[in-house]
Amino acid sequence: MPRSSTDARVQLLDVLAAAAERLNQALGLLGAAYELLDENTAEQLERDLFGPVQHAYGRLRRTYSEFAARHGLASREFPPSPEAAPARGVHGLIDDATVEVAEADEELGTLQDTLLPVEVGDRELRDGITETRARIAPVPDAARRLLRTFGR
Repeated sequence: MPRSSTDARVQLLDVLAAAAERLNQALGLLGAAYELLDENTAEQLERDLFGPVQHAYGRLRRTYSEFAARHGLASREFPPSPEAAPARGVHGLIDDATVEVAEADEELGTLQDTLLPVEVGDRELRDGITETRARIAPVPDAARRLLRTFGR
């Protein structure tokens, strides 16, 4: 049974929202890790991890809200993620953030593979997903490099 365009667009928005929530969670984790680091390492974390994730999160939220508005669909708010407790330590926080980023990327990649963005989307939507994925692509390697700079 074919699904309606509205149902497909809502499904698409649900995937975008889930990926945005993962990036938001990663920001909270990275924020907590930042507080535990010395100034130089914190600056590296901000430049190589937090900045790219923050830009990707902003781009994905904008993609979400603009797509919803173009199609007359209800949009949602994305409140800031609460900062994570530092109990896991810097390594645990960065590892967890990297997992969240990887899972957001996987969700967006799977969405692209379904061709749903082509079927019901538009150029701006596809560009937003592609740009988001490009911004977070270097994060796992950057996290590994950062974690190698200090002992476990």
